[in-house]
Amino acid sequence: MSYGLYIGKNRTADGIAYLAGYGDEPSSHWLEIEPRRRHGAGEMITVGVTPAADMPGLLLEIPQVPETARHIRVSYSYYKGVPAPLTNGGLNEHGVAVRDIWSTSRADLIAMTPPTQTGPNYSDLARLVLERAHSAREGVELIAAMIAEHGYADYGGNSHLIADPDEAWVVIECSGAQKLWAAERLGADSIRASRPGFIGVIPIEQPGHPDFLYAPHLVSFAREQGWYQDGTPFDFNQVYGDGKGPWAGVQWIEAEMQARAARPEKIGLHDIFWAVRTEKLTGDTAGYGQVMPLQHPRHDALRTLWHTQVGAVAAPFVPVFMGMRAVPEEYRQHRYLTAGEDARFLDLRHARNGRPDSVSTVPQGIESTRSAAAVFKRLLYLLFQNQEAFLPEVTETWTAVERRLVAAQPSVLRTAEILLASGEPDLACGYLTYYGQSELMSALALAEALAASIEARTRARFGIRTDAEPGAPEQIW
Repeated sequence: MSYGLYIGKNRTADGIAYLAGYGDEPSSHWLEIEPRRRHGAGEMITVGVTPAADMPGLLLEIPQVPETARHIRVSYSYYKGVPAPLTNGGLNEHGVAVRDIWSTSRADLIAMTPPTQTGPNYSDLARLVLERAHSAREGVELIAAMIAEHGYADYGGNSHLIADPDEAWVVIECSGAQKLWAAERLGADSIRASRPGFIGVIPIEQPGHPDFLYAPHLVSFAREQGWYQDGTPFDFNQVYGDGKGPWAGVQWIEAEMQARAARPEKIGLHDIFWAVRTEKLTGDTAGYGQVMPLQHPRHDALRTLWHTQVGAVAAPFVPVFMGMRAVPEEYRQHRYLTAGEDARFLDLRHARNGRPDSVSTVPQGIESTRSAAAVFKRLLYLLFQNQEAFLPEVTETWTAVERRLVAAQPSVLRTAEILLASGEPDLACGYLTYYGQSELMSALALAEALAASIEARTRARFGIRTDAEPGAPEQIW
């Protein structure tokens, strides 16, 4: 289902806009830095869903562009039968960030969806925006063009929150194979949470309104179906969505962030970390966390995505730089929670006997390292068994780690900037890689130490719980 949060630049202490959130899927998650790539003439890519998906469809080949952008993203291995690997988004070298967030369509639209639906799926759209968009609006236009030309293969409706240093757009793609979509612009004064993606009243009486874009037949189709009456406000959520308006969790976090923005110091980076970490919103379903500062540094290599390998309640935000060559093996895809790995081997014996699908999709060398996701998940489950005893100390620890990293960030970026300005891009990338990997590994080591300590104290004070009902803080969602 996922969670997204946009903070406009007029509401922050540093005058920088931010896009933050997490992915909400149970399968394996891993961190990736995808390089810029050149593609040959006539090259195609496969998009869409298969007949095996929860809402079936047909795969489709569409043209690839000559060059795709470098970007940082988190991928995962399963959701509703949509072909993997999947992504909810990330940050690209042009400063465009995207978060994918579920947004259900009305039941009538879902019922219209044919089993032969075609077009990019939600993950395809997030990836295509990262690979191709130079601005948030260009990302919206890309999604609109894809839907118009190829359709949209969905699982019941979806949305994307796309942002750049100047603005953001909420884009909602409707179920039903009717090529329906709408987008709302967010600006420098906006604070917007998505879960699910939400658009309210669209001023259809003002064609060309700068804050709204939508499919040309959006109103006429609703009128034909009897879902909209002329002369009344065109409430997109009522006409095409779940009709519930903003959910309780959205109302709560937006009110919290509005209150922080009203302070003289406005919203700081640590406030945004808190908004993704708070146990009222973040638990085991949060597969990872992201906070993306949206600005245009002097060099694209300096763009930063703050990352947690699991939900931020059990992991610290660590900076990952666009200029890094790679992430540590521990943060890449492991077999832990990867769909289909329960029937595969890191062994070629069965493959040599005609079963090539018996070989794991994870390289043996990667699997020989620790899985950062598994380590942080272990810590999360220890915390939630006795949250009153242990959650405050771990939250305090991660907050202290983040304050150290945030304090060091200006000098880290300045060092890399000096190297880049001196014509030493390899040295700059080497430095960013060494620093970023070292801090990711330091966070992993600290998580292991915390888990060992908390497990020992849990056994001594409470015993290990073996009842079937898991413990967790009460969440608003």
